[in-house]
Amino acid sequence: MHQANQTYPLNTTSLVVIVGPTGVGKTDLCIQIAKQLKCNIISCDSRQIYKEMSIGTASPTTEQLQEVTHRFIASRSIFDDYNAGQYELDAIPVIESELKAHGAAILTGGSMLYVDAICKGIDDIPAIPQEIREEVQTFGHTHPIEDVRKWLKMLDPEHYDRSDLMNLKRMLHAIEICLTAEKPYSSLRTNSVKPRNFNIIKIGLERPREELYERINQRTLIMMQEGFEDEARCLYPLRHLNALDTVGYKELFSYFNGEIPIEEAIRLIQRNTRHYAKKQTTWFKHYEDMAWFHPDNYDEIMTYIIKQVNNNATA
Repeated sequence: MHQANQTYPLNTTSLVVIVGPTGVGKTDLCIQIAKQLKCNIISCDSRQIYKEMSIGTASPTTEQLQEVTHRFIASRSIFDDYNAGQYELDAIPVIESELKAHGAAILTGGSMLYVDAICKGIDDIPAIPQEIREEVQTFGHTHPIEDVRKWLKMLDPEHYDRSDLMNLKRMLHAIEICLTAEKPYSSLRTNSVKPRNFNIIKIGLERPREELYERINQRTLIMMQEGFEDEARCLYPLRHLNALDTVGYKELFSYFNGEIPIEEAIRLIQRNTRHYAKKQTTWFKHYEDMAWFHPDNYDEIMTYIIKQVNNNATA
């Protein structure tokens, strides 16, 4: 057990990035660390940012939000057109302000592109006009996926060659960008890391697969007990919005449509959440400077954080 009254002096300002798959236990650990470092938490979750989606996104509870200040939780509406690029513009000034005030801040979440937006930076992608979005989305939902592939290949053969050709949503977004910029999407992607005015310490959380999957299964059942079905039913008329194209809500919408029974919806939520967790872990493993820990190893994690902070101070 860690020492509750132990202090951790910080010799320089650092952003502590704590990521990991859904259900691994990020929230409780980050609150614990934030209390020790006397700093606040900045969320990088692309769905917890929406105020209408709390149960289905496993957002921090009211009690947890009262323990430590969280930024970017329930701060937007599902009617807002929001993305990782906008998050970068909004979050960097907040991070710099938090570091100036407290000497440290914790960035946590599982949204891969939102983490990349802070740690690497997002290429400057133009905002998509509504008329182009409507045209592309209508095409995508009224034509076979093979037609979408052909359109993307015509507009940007390079991006086509490295695309997930089963991911309709990603292909349509690439087409939107090509049409808006009037040039290939691939020509806009520099893949260069933007410099930041602060140190970044990256920590990944992981559990044995069976342990993580059991937590995900149980959390789904708890979410249903807490009223997830009612929350999703209220949002059902708005299911066309991009924010609701999300694991959990999509399966319940299929249940509301009469396509599957509730038991199957729950099973699919559990399965698809497990698949997403695997995808998250694979993505974060690509960070070469990420240190990995079991979330129960609090003292080991704190020791690592302070060592990195002090190393940055003397570098």
